[in-house]
Amino acid sequence: MKQFKLGFIINPIAGIGGSVALKGSDGMAMHALALGAKPQANARAALALEVLLPYKNDIVIYTANDLMGEQCARDLGFTVEVLYQTEQKHTESNDSQLTVEALLAHGVDIILFAGGDGTARDIANVVAREDDYQQVPVLGIPAGCKIHSGVYAITPKAAGRIIELMVNKELVTLTTGDVMDIDESLFREGIVKAKRYSEMKIPSELRYVQAVKSGGKESDELVLQDIAANVIEEMNDNDDRQFIIGSGSTTAFLMNELALDNTLLGVDIVSEQSLIDSDVTEEELYQAITAYDNISKLVITLIGGQGHVFGRGNQQLSPRIIRTILAQPGGSDNIIILATKAKLEALNNKPLISDTGDILLDQELSGFVPVTTGYKDQVLYPLASPQ
Repeated sequence: MKQFKLGFIINPIAGIGGSVALKGSDGMAMHALALGAKPQANARAALALEVLLPYKNDIVIYTANDLMGEQCARDLGFTVEVLYQTEQKHTESNDSQLTVEALLAHGVDIILFAGGDGTARDIANVVAREDDYQQVPVLGIPAGCKIHSGVYAITPKAAGRIIELMVNKELVTLTTGDVMDIDESLFREGIVKAKRYSEMKIPSELRYVQAVKSGGKESDELVLQDIAANVIEEMNDNDDRQFIIGSGSTTAFLMNELALDNTLLGVDIVSEQSLIDSDVTEEELYQAITAYDNISKLVITLIGGQGHVFGRGNQQLSPRIIRTILAQPGGSDNIIILATKAKLEALNNKPLISDTGDILLDQELSGFVPVTTGYKDQVLYPLASPQ
């Protein structure tokens, strides 16, 4: 039986800026490390490869050295061939592009990569040079702060499932996915400006591949006012509580109704309807919760078009943050999810997703959860762990 030739690339610093409130990693790796950020891309990539362990005798992984793929694949016991060597301690976009060139020259069946939108752009810069009919398919393992592109699986495990289908020679439809990215300098100022850079051929299994992120603002202002009124009433009834406000346009509308400055793409802390701290890092948030004498409540929304509530855009909300909030009196009632019904309907019956990186926590959070969709109006909606 012919062995499956899996091209594999990890951007080791992808997503490193998320937990320390940098909202991206492009050009910020050293700063993020200095702030105490821990690289997560290799751990995310390992979740995808673990799905393929039953087939490791049927797969050869072609990759770059060390943290760009070799170490992850070898640690799991796969047969590995290193096609590109980098000597840099902190890899750059050029390393990803040169690795892609080596993989294409070796005729891999697909390129599986772990990163964010910047990594997708790097890969597209090489892959898109090929004739459409000759273009090798790619698939992204979500590991960055920004995942707007339509070339990613919805979770790391979902990426593994798609490769599993291909290894088993099951029919997998090929389509094109848009490569999107935003201006990180504007992103850090709370301005989302995304544009389409390219497209790449991807294996399309709708159960496992995400849609391009919805970037528009909520159109129904009256519904958002009702949602905000419901949360503000709860704040009035619980003025001894501390409220952690997650990122997103829906929570930003709430902050606007409170007449408070908001970090659109960060996490803020509110108590007695006053802003206590803004754009906090994971460590700052943990200290604020553990030092607070009473209950902290978490107010979050979902990523439009994708459904993630944990693990995307809210990387400051780490497993220890979530567990600390759940351990308080009230348990899961301390997590308030906001969304318009239109936003839920746009998911086309797909569940909300918790992808914290902690498998047990994701399982604990799974089930039907209340989502505030208006004033005194809630719906029960399924929340699932990564597939």
